Amino acid sequence: MTMLVHATCVALRPLGTSSGRTWRAVLLRGPSGAGKSDLALRLIEAGGRLVADDQTRLTRSGRTLIATAPATLAGLIEVRGVGIVKLAQGQVLARAPLSLLVDLAPADRIERLPDSAKENLLGVDLPVLALAPFEVSAAAKLRLAVAQIEAA
Repeated sequence: MTMLVHATCVALRPLGTSSGRTWRAVLLRGPSGAGKSDLALRLIEAGGRLVADDQTRLTRSGRTLIATAPATLAGLIEVRGVGIVKLAQGQVLARAPLSLLVDLAPADRIERLPDSAKENLLGVDLPVLALAPFEVSAAAKLRLAVAQIEAA
């Protein structure tokens, strides 16, 4: 089973884990202008890898969803004010298992101590996190969230 979603996907290594640890993808969701590509750029600058910008293909493999980019968008990211940019090979990952859905929202709509939430995509339950993308700590929060998921 496969689906195409309007979202940006970045692969991370969880904060506090060794560099040999498996990449885990986070899916950044929100309307146009919500900060998906902006946060993705900051995650890439901090050592993450772009999987897909704007459109992400999700394919079920057993109990896991694998994120990839449509072929026409692979390695490309829209940088507002700059244009469409082709990233270096070391900044891109062709595929990664999806660990977390991230709904981008303004800071005043984010709960300080949220209840855990899940969403089912293609028969796979995934944790959902609401995050303010323009906060300086947003990238670190995502790495911590992925580390918590991996430790559970």
